[in-house]
This record gives sequence, structure tokens and C-alpha cells, in this order.
Amino acid sequence: MSRRTISVANDIELHPRENGYRPRDDHGGSEHKPQQPWYYRLPLLATMILILAPHPSVIRMLIYHHSRVLQQPRWLAIHAFGIPSLTLLALTSLTVCVTRNPGPVNVRRGEPTRRDSRDDMGLAEALMGATDDDGVGKCWAPKPERAHHCSVCGRCVMKMDHHCPWLASSCIGHRTYPSFIHFLTCTTLLAIYVATVAGQAIMYSLNNPYGVDETTPIHELALTFYGSTVTIVIGPFTAYHYYLVTRNQTTIEQISPFMLLRHLPPLPRLGHSLSDPPIEPELNYTQRQLVKDTHSKLSLYDVGWRKNWAQVFGWEKKWGWVVRLLCGGASPGDGMHYPLNPRAEEMLAKLAEDLVKADRDNS
Repeated sequence: MSRRTISVANDIELHPRENGYRPRDDHGGSEHKPQQPWYYRLPLLATMILILAPHPSVIRMLIYHHSRVLQQPRWLAIHAFGIPSLTLLALTSLTVCVTRNPGPVNVRRGEPTRRDSRDDMGLAEALMGATDDDGVGKCWAPKPERAHHCSVCGRCVMKMDHHCPWLASSCIGHRTYPSFIHFLTCTTLLAIYVATVAGQAIMYSLNNPYGVDETTPIHELALTFYGSTVTIVIGPFTAYHYYLVTRNQTTIEQISPFMLLRHLPPLPRLGHSLSDPPIEPELNYTQRQLVKDTHSKLSLYDVGWRKNWAQVFGWEKKWGWVVRLLCGGASPGDGMHYPLNPRAEEMLAKLAEDLVKADRDNS
């Protein structure tokens, strides 16, 4: 450990309220979400407004178009049930994401842990490819596999996916990831539903201008634009997380190829200048490309799409599917142990050999 790292660690111990540091318990984690400024919850208010604001226009469209113009009470009842139901489901899973702890890192003594400073990253650090070698603001808690330290929340989260400012500045992790995908799915389906119903209504109004009132088409046009916009924005994000579940990756793991380096087998002691395991800053262009190529072919925890989905949405109790349907719930398992891809050992060994060979060729 460098002298600079020790100095920073001592500063944190002496000034526990600086740098976002919060005291931790003996297990290295906290069950409660750290207190944050009130304005961190403003994006959550905006999220709820975006979900609820269109409903007055939806009610007007259903009453005027389906009841008074088309005189179709059956379709009115179907839409009056479908749209509020999807809204309620979205708000239910949103509540779970905001109020539930995403997965406290409560590592018991004697259990195998990792204390690699390169585990301490949030989504911003992962996006920028930065490394926190000095550990500023970290809780220094030992962490199980796939756990990461959130620099915003100031705590470690099991199987951390990302930190979401739109959900009251909450982390998405082991215990909230199914609810997060449930929220994205319900929001996307709701937007598609509203856009479809409003689009059909506005087409009727355009083809029958004398059969409708003057103001209802304005609501229909606004709802069509609203639903289409939300679908275009949220839909690809939802599909991206379906892709991550299928490959058994978190957002941080998917956008951070150099996290593979910590899983490499021991390197030869002589004949190269690399650390063991190697660290990103010391790699040259060829070595970086080798890591990225391996990352594109290897998902470290991919055990087949069926088992991957079961790790996120599986259930153990008889009626567990009901919880999945209503709010998403939490992922099964303890969030600390995950089986590895059967091809991981072979591919990581080859990557280690290629990195050493590239280093020798460059020297």
C-alpha cells in the first residue's frame, strides 16, 4: 500500500464526516440508506409527475371518444382497467426501488472477501474508466464478489448495477434489480398502450372532424406524442437491461472491460513488467485491445440464459410468481456467491498469456 493511501485512510478515520464517509458497523455494511440532501429527491418527484400527469387527458379521451363518440362501453371498460393497472404496477415497483435496501454488504468474519480498491467504483467512475487508488470517501468494507462501493451513497452494495438519480438517488442492486426491471417494463408498456389508444383516437378525429368536439383531439394528439416519446426513451433502456439479464451482467460489468483483470490467474514471476494482477494504467494499446476483445466474448457469470434469468427472477416459494408480477421483488440467493461461466477459466488463462506475451514483445 502506498504512503498516499495510508495518509488518506488516516484522514478518513480522524474526520469521519468528511468526503461523504459514514461510520459502518462491524460487518462492513449498513442496513439503512445514508441520509442525503432533500434536493436529491426532486428527480423522483419529476418521475412521478411524468407518470401521473397524462391521466386527466386519458380520462377525458376515454369518456369523450369511446363513450360519447364511438359508444363503445366495452372498450372504455377495458382501457379504464388496463391503463390504471399498469400505472399502479409501475408505482408499486418504483416504491420498492426507492424504499428497499439494494443489498447491504454484511460480510461475516471468516468468509472470503475482496478488498481490492478497484472494486470501489460507481457508474460514473466506470463510464470514465477511472480508478480510485487512493480510496477517498470509501467505507473500506470487505466485499463479496460483484459488490461495489457507491461513491454517492457512501456504502457498498451487493451486485450493484448502477446508481439511479431518478429514483430518489438510490442504488440498484441485488434486492432491487427485479423491481427496477419491473418498473421499466411497466412504464414502457404503459407508454405504448397510451400512444396506441390515443393514436387510434386522433386518426378517427382527423377522418371525422365534424363528429368530435374541438378540444378532445388536442388531448389525443398530446397523449400520442407523450406515449411515443416515453417509448422511444425508455424502451431501448428496457431492452438493454433484458440483454444484461440474458448475459448475466450488471451495467458496471458490461461497460468496464478491465474488471476482468482482477480475475486473471497468477502471472509468471519473471519475464514481464506487469503487476499481478495487472492494472489498467500500465497496459499498452495492444494489451488494452486484448482485454476488450476477451470482454466482448466472455461474460464472466453467464451460465446460460435460462439460469441467468432464474438468478434474477426465480422464486423459491409456491406463489413467488405473484410477487414478480406485482412489484418485481428481490433476486433469489444471498447475493454473495455466483457460479462462473464454464469457459471463464480457459479464456482468462489465455488472456493472461497474451498479456504477458504482448508485454515481452513491447520490451
